[in-house]
Amino acid sequence: MKLRKVTAASAAVLALAVGATACGGNSDSGSGGGGKKIKIGIKFDQPGLGLKEPSGSFSGFDVDVATYVAKELGYKPNQIQWVETKSADRENALARGDVKFIAATYSITDERKQKVDFAGPYLLAHQDLLLKKDSKIAKGTDLNGQNLCSVTGSTSAQNVQKTIAPKANLKENSTYSECIASLQSGAVDAVTTDDSILAGFAAQDKYKGQFKLAGLKLSNENYGVGVKKGDTATLDKINKALEKMVSDGSWQKAVDKNFGPAEYKNEQAPKIGQIVK
Repeated sequence: MKLRKVTAASAAVLALAVGATACGGNSDSGSGGGGKKIKIGIKFDQPGLGLKEPSGSFSGFDVDVATYVAKELGYKPNQIQWVETKSADRENALARGDVKFIAATYSITDERKQKVDFAGPYLLAHQDLLLKKDSKIAKGTDLNGQNLCSVTGSTSAQNVQKTIAPKANLKENSTYSECIASLQSGAVDAVTTDDSILAGFAAQDKYKGQFKLAGLKLSNENYGVGVKKGDTATLDKINKALEKMVSDGSWQKAVDKNFGPAEYKNEQAPKIGQIVK
């Protein structure tokens, strides 16, 4: 009877140990390896930055940056779980712990810094215009009397209307894809948002050679990697990873690969903690 009791107890301990190991295999904490995963937030609908391809794979500059950072944190590409994080839900996704960090054209602002911490910046973008190749628009004021497209509630469109070209005819769509289609058809004369986003659309095969960036610096957008407020350990590791990505040439290669076809004239890689107002 004693032997059976000991055997049963041993079996129970073994079962608990196996169960604990299985539970730990899905964690996104630690240095990676084994069966661990890391959840990273990106955009799914921005070509050149964060795009989910028809095949199910992901491409874009933000994806390349996030993959490099994950590698420095100890994770291989097949250990990354990509999570779509739309602009309105980025702060909540970090607060809830849905993702470990976010690289999704996430501009660093004083308001956002109250809710999340930012590593970087890793890219300095600017508000710009996307035009047809033969467009005569050369400066912001040329938009007066012209048809301009942006997404509903866009700060870029508001900036044009309030300070740059108050007499521009603004057309708002729910997505930039719709704006690009309107530009292609001639329904609008220009599309406005960050130059990095515009460059990504212009570089798509179906649009190559049709559009050009105006090259105007209508605002400064410092892209950072968002992490949960107070997670200084992850923040420091990501900053070191970003510095290494620049120093070993991987950053520039990612820029050339994702934005090169649109002749995007990128700024030099910003220094960590250096915010351009």
